[in-house]
This record gives sequence, structure tokens and C-alpha cells, in this order.
Amino acid sequence: MSLKINVIKDKVLSDNYFILRNVTYDIAKGEQAPVRHIREVYDRGNGATILLYNRHKKTVVLTRQFRIATYVNGNQEGLLIEACAGLLDDDEPEVCARKEAIEETGFQVDEVEKVFELYMSPGGVTELISFYLAEYDDSQRASAGGGIDDEDIEVLEIPFDRAMEMMKTGEIRDGKTVILLQLLAMRNIMS
Repeated sequence: MSLKINVIKDKVLSDNYFILRNVTYDIAKGEQAPVRHIREVYDRGNGATILLYNRHKKTVVLTRQFRIATYVNGNQEGLLIEACAGLLDDDEPEVCARKEAIEETGFQVDEVEKVFELYMSPGGVTELISFYLAEYDDSQRASAGGGIDDEDIEVLEIPFDRAMEMMKTGEIRDGKTVILLQLLAMRNIMS
């Protein structure tokens, strides 16, 4: 399919924390007449996420922290259980994943496997997330974790079977975390 896109206007509405743009564009498929669209696009940069697992103990390391967007959207406590993640800033994705693992969970992992990159909400958010898996063991604990600066992160070491059950009950409902847990299940790494 051949698309012709002509951006008419790209106006910054806010650059308070991330960038919110209002974009007006014409889009045409092949020789069809263009159709005008007006969309808001949220640019928060790209990110990386990593799920730590221990195949011998059959556990995963997750975090629990307050997420304002979930609170605003009906999560009464605003707490979300998730794989550790962060924005790339100036780092390469693997560097970011390793850094987030140690900052948030306290584990300094050796081998990491990049499994894919995904757009998580492409209808309005630019972010592309790089997904990683890494095996950990207790000897790799470098600190208690919990985040840096104003982060208040609880570190959770959870049996893998319990984490899978928590997805079913809605206790875990973060998209990136569900994807990584499902990947471990599909690969039979934890059986």
C-alpha cells in the first residue's frame, strides 16, 4: 500500500514533562483524494523494559509503584505491578534495561536477551519499547533496589505460577509485563 502523507501543521501544545503535539495532516492511499486528519500525539521518548527470572527458583522479579495515569483511569490505589522499565534518555536500549534493573530491583544481571521492540499505544503515543529478558540469581543482588530520586518502588520476587495467576485475576495488568510473562510461558523456560 502506497501512502502519501502531507503534514499541514505540527503545533506543540505542551512541553511541560513530555511533548504533546497537535498534528494536522492529509493522507492519501495510491491515487485516492487525500483525507485530512487532526490528531494529538504524545511524545515521551523511547523506553526499555526487562523481566528478571530465575528458572531454578521458578520466580520473577517485578515492581509495584504508584502510576498516576492508572489512578486517574479508575485504579483506586494507583499501584501497578510491572516489569522494571524506563526511558532511554541518551542510553542505548540495553544499557537502559540494565540500569533500570539495578536501580529498581537491585539486581545487576549478566546476560540479557533482547526479544523485540513494540509500539504499545501507536494511536497517540510515539514511544517504542525494547523488551528484554534476563536470568538472575541471588548472588547478583547489588542493592535493595527501590528506585532513585523521588521513585518509591517496592521490589517483588514472585513465584512464576503466582504471577501467571495474578494476570488472570487482574492483579497484574501492565501490558509490557503481561507480554514478557507470556513469552516466558510460551518458551517453557519456567516449567
